[in-house]
Amino acid sequence: MRKASAFEILVNRGIWSLVFCIILLAIRKELKTTFAIFRQRRTLALLAAATAFLTINWGFYIWSVSVNRIVEASLGYYMTPLVSVAFGVIVFHERLRRMQWVAVLLAAVGVITLTIEYGSLPWIALVLAITWSSYSLLKKSLNLGALEGLSIETSIALFPSLIYLAFLEHQGRAQFGHGIEISLLLIFAGVITVVPLLLFNGATTRLPLTTTGLLQYITPTIMFLVGTFVNHEAMPVGKIIGFSFIWIALIFLGTDLVKSNRTVAGALEY
Repeated sequence: MRKASAFEILVNRGIWSLVFCIILLAIRKELKTTFAIFRQRRTLALLAAATAFLTINWGFYIWSVSVNRIVEASLGYYMTPLVSVAFGVIVFHERLRRMQWVAVLLAAVGVITLTIEYGSLPWIALVLAITWSSYSLLKKSLNLGALEGLSIETSIALFPSLIYLAFLEHQGRAQFGHGIEISLLLIFAGVITVVPLLLFNGATTRLPLTTTGLLQYITPTIMFLVGTFVNHEAMPVGKIIGFSFIWIALIFLGTDLVKSNRTVAGALEY
């Protein structure tokens, strides 16, 4: 079976995510209200920006997997909460607490160590962390449900995705439709994109912030383990030291998250 390129996987992921979202919206009888968002100019502009960040994030992630750089991609998602903290300082002028400062400084040491080890900035990790944090920031300001937001985002990307697929077909390089197995895999790339997003969105409404925040470390941990033990990516001492600083930084950040959440809960009870 011939392999699909990273970009063909990306556009199929978006197209089939949209198809699955439309089916779910139809079942929930929310098609009309969701697509009415296209008449809200400000919301649509922010969703278009979110679509750009999401497309870049998905594209770089898929490409990193295809070139066996899963460990560096996992670093990007480990760094995401730390980048979000930095955005809070830069965009919202928030003041960091002591543990947050320690976490940021440790993460900086980790990035410097990994830069020395790689011989250049771990740019894949930085792109993934910055684009996902930017996407999350925009989505937070919109306060839309996961299904509604993703439906509009994939709708915005639909036309350029179809153009690219037509181009691949014209060039004879498209894999979709040229084999049952590869076609089904590309279709299910959309399904397995939507389901975790909806489950996570449901979890955020039912679980404490500390729990959902810490659960987000599961994905990069699985990626790291796959990259190390399944793909057998090299893990020299410099990489281990760099990742260790990032992990310690996340422990400080997670501890601060737990403490701050308990403080808020105590104040509400009082």
